[in-house]
Amino acid sequence: MNKDGYQRSLNYLYGLEKFGMIFGLTKVEEILRAIGDPHREIQAIHIGGTNGKGSTAAMIASILQKEGYCVGLYTSPHLVQFTERMKVNGKEIKKEEMVELTEWLRNQVESAGVAPPFTFFDFTTAMAFSYFRQKMVDIAVLEVGLGGRLDSTNVVDPLLSIITNIGRDHEDVLGKGILNIAKEKAGIIKKGRPLITAATQPRVIGLFSKTCQEKEAPFFRVGKNFRYIPAEEKRFHYEGLHRKLWALSLNLSGPHQMLNATTALGAMEVLDDLGYPVSNEAMIEGLQEVDWPGRLEMVCTSPRVLLDGAHNPDGAISLRESLKKEFEYQHLILLIGIMKDKDIHSILHSLSPLADHIILTRPRTDRAAPPELLKKALGRDGKKVEVIEDFRKAIDRGLSLTGSEDILCITGSLYTVGEARSYFVPEGRV
Repeated sequence: MNKDGYQRSLNYLYGLEKFGMIFGLTKVEEILRAIGDPHREIQAIHIGGTNGKGSTAAMIASILQKEGYCVGLYTSPHLVQFTERMKVNGKEIKKEEMVELTEWLRNQVESAGVAPPFTFFDFTTAMAFSYFRQKMVDIAVLEVGLGGRLDSTNVVDPLLSIITNIGRDHEDVLGKGILNIAKEKAGIIKKGRPLITAATQPRVIGLFSKTCQEKEAPFFRVGKNFRYIPAEEKRFHYEGLHRKLWALSLNLSGPHQMLNATTALGAMEVLDDLGYPVSNEAMIEGLQEVDWPGRLEMVCTSPRVLLDGAHNPDGAISLRESLKKEFEYQHLILLIGIMKDKDIHSILHSLSPLADHIILTRPRTDRAAPPELLKKALGRDGKKVEVIEDFRKAIDRGLSLTGSEDILCITGSLYTVGEARSYFVPEGRV
């Protein structure tokens, strides 16, 4: 493959980021119209929420693939390379396919007179729909990028919608407070299409219930219609609408993943009722084999290096609970880089009490908060905390501090995790 062509395609796509975030569906609809509205030919499962939507999407895709469906999976952001965003039956789009698709779509858009500004996410979402049509997928599993109502993926009329949970994140964009955030995410609820949610706040559940009533959409809740019971050896039992599955094994760590798995299993039951059969065997095997890097991923065992993209307060709490309950260690070295638009204080103060040593750094993105800002937010004395601006030097320092009984946990952002993963994975960052 011509590496120059791949780099030119990336340069074009990332060049669209200069337009920032432009909320609304007008531009993505114009782009899609220019290529024959591929999204109208695709049966989709649409997944939003504050945390867990990517993991849930990966589980659903894994189960459906085990059942024998041809499955498209569209997620964001990527960890190491762009091609991670679009997969068919677990395989990333090839770089040469990505180059060809980018050039074709760009020409179609220009010929149709669709003028900028449109966003990186508008364009890549249209790419995904076109790619899935080309590959003739049976079902596409689509992760919302941000929010829901005005997200580029919200052009679809899905088989069913999922809202994993609601937490405080992106309040500068989605509005202050849980209810305003929930209203934006409720925008993916479609007329007559079932909604499944794992949200727990009474006001949020009330909002979703009311919206579903207005849109005549069946409403299902994890904890009511679908339940899980933790079992021994990190297994769990599932009780749903029509099925009970015992001692399930999940190839992802963390108690919160049992909740995401229950959401995915519930979605499979609803999908089965809609005429898309899913067997118990596919549900069991799909969870056993699901792969979703960068989420409680032990990327190195000597010394132990754990990656987790805890990028908001709820994610930090989940990581904290997992570190306390699922991992044994003598010392915890925490290496953290956080984006400047996040709730830095809450993330740090959830995780820092567990750490024996903290290294503050930043990945290579303009969105990253300066490490000195993190240190100020942490408000601790300098004995436990050090600042290392250079990311790779920060990892080297972390490794030097990590003994055979210790864990180096790299966290704070998916950008941080992605850059760390490129350090440990031979392919490197592309």
